[in-house]
Amino acid sequence: MNCGKWIIISPIKILFHFTIPDCRNPRWFKWYPFTFVMAIVWLCLLTYLMVWMVTIIGFTFGIPDSVMGITFLAAGSSVPDAMSSVLVVRQGLVDMGVSNTFGSNVFDLLVGLALPWFSKALASGEAVHINSNGLMYDSVLLLAIVGITVVSFHRRKWYLDKNLGIFFLAVYGIFVIFSLLIELNVFGFVNPPMC
Repeated sequence: MNCGKWIIISPIKILFHFTIPDCRNPRWFKWYPFTFVMAIVWLCLLTYLMVWMVTIIGFTFGIPDSVMGITFLAAGSSVPDAMSSVLVVRQGLVDMGVSNTFGSNVFDLLVGLALPWFSKALASGEAVHINSNGLMYDSVLLLAIVGITVVSFHRRKWYLDKNLGIFFLAVYGIFVIFSLLIELNVFGFVNPPMC
């Protein structure tokens, strides 16, 4: 490990070492529930920090929050999923890799969005207002992409190859471009200006 990387990673590793017990060690084996809870606590704190930093950067450069979410936050949250899918596929468990891609997105939508919205609505007694009318268009685009994905898999007789990967990268590129154009009000006024 080079010196620069070590300097950046060491404080984080030391902090994690003292706050998250390593339950693989026989001494801490029975502490696994606490390990799980602390991992979730750190995940929440780091996620909050990441969203806060991306919001500040977007505000500084005059980029709407929705655009920052579609690009930077989506990449930051999806790269670990993609890496885990690649590792699982390399081990020969292709079904698990493909299921992970669908499962993580379904979980993000149905739990990651629904649970905070439900909690906020329950606590305040009011509906949650989303400050982007472009979300409807993005949802329709995502639904269309799910259809394209299933049809593509079916037409290839459920085999994944390089050409299908290139096709999916192109579809993703088209989705990002259209989503950004929608959120930047190119096709009409859907996203109010930033304060």
